[in-house]
Amino acid sequence: MGIRSERVEGQLKKEISKILQEDIKDPRIGFVTITRIDITGDLRYARIYFSILGDDNAKEESLAGIKSSIGFIRKLIAERMNLRYVPEFYFKLDNSIEYSISLEKTFERIKHEHKDSQTGDKEV
Repeated sequence: MGIRSERVEGQLKKEISKILQEDIKDPRIGFVTITRIDITGDLRYARIYFSILGDDNAKEESLAGIKSSIGFIRKLIAERMNLRYVPEFYFKLDNSIEYSISLEKTFERIKHEHKDSQTGDKEV
């Protein structure tokens, strides 16, 4: 990936985060975090990964709200960024944060079970 692509990704991430938090008034969209953006080399298409902490219903509602706002988001990006072409946006739910949290809980549980089993062996 080129330097220009990386710079555009970084700027898109900032601007889209700002738009989602400040400019879109859709009540379906909760607190959304943009986790990463993958953009094609020709800057025509961007896959935007986002995360929402909450239940599955809240995630689906937020995804629907975001998808209905794609045209408005592209319009604001066109106004704020100096790009020849505004990329087509594809929003994708990123569950990696929740997966990391569940892994952390599993490791903590294993650690406590291991510690308890060692304590039980010493008492015998």
